Order: sequence, then structure tokens, then C-alpha cells
Amino acid sequence: MCHQSVGLVSRAIEAKGVPTLSMTSAYSITSSANPPRAAFTDFPLGHTCGPPDRPEMQRSIMRDALALFETMEQPGIVDLGYGWTAPWKEEALEPVDHRTPRHDTPQYQNQDDRAAAVAAHGVGVACRAGAPGDTPRS
Repeated sequence: MCHQSVGLVSRAIEAKGVPTLSMTSAYSITSSANPPRAAFTDFPLGHTCGPPDRPEMQRSIMRDALALFETMEQPGIVDLGYGWTAPWKEEALEPVDHRTPRHDTPQYQNQDDRAAAVAAHGVGVACRAGAPGDTPRS
């Protein structure tokens, strides 16, 4: 469910007398949705309750978030004050090229792939670098 929908649903549920709490790692998006009550952790998206394999921290985050039902007197977003140990924001901003290196000659996963290419297109096309406008031969 998108953040805006969560804010709308939360406000509708609260209007019926049931308190709600949103948890978020996307402060600006959540603030635009204006939920009645939200807990913020400055973690990468998808990790709102903490890093994997850190159950004590995750329980602590949940306890702190649930305590907001008793302590929050006005609508808003409360920063729970937890931080991710790695410099994830800086890493997320760095461009990373995950593509495999490019070569001037065809690269095959194994000899069976090479043989299939030769069988389908002939040795002249399958075993040389393609040129613009080349079409495989039948």
C-alpha cells in the first residue's frame, strides 16, 4: 500500500475511535500523507524495524514505537533515534555499474552455448563481434 493510502486509511480508522501507528523510513513521504501517528527510523527502505539478524534492536524499536500510543498527545511523526551502522546513505548515492564487462568478441557461458550459437547462426556470425546492421544468418 502506498504511503498516501496508509495516511488516509489511518485517519479513517482513527475517526472510528481506533488508534493507529504508522512506521516509516521515508520521512518526507510519510509527512505528506499526514498520518495521525507515525514512528520514523532512519534506515534503508524495507528495513523500518532494523537490520536483519538484530532481534534485540528490532524488539527495542517495536517497544519504542508502541509506547507512542501512550506518549503522543498530538498528531505527527516521532524520530525514534535509531541509526543504521553502515554509511548506507552515502553508499546509496554513489553510482554503481553492476553490468558485466563488455568485450569485442562474443562471450559464452559454456561450450554448449557456443555450439548452439554456431548451429543457429553459423560460425561467421556466432563467433565474431556484431557490427551495426548485422542480422543473424539462417
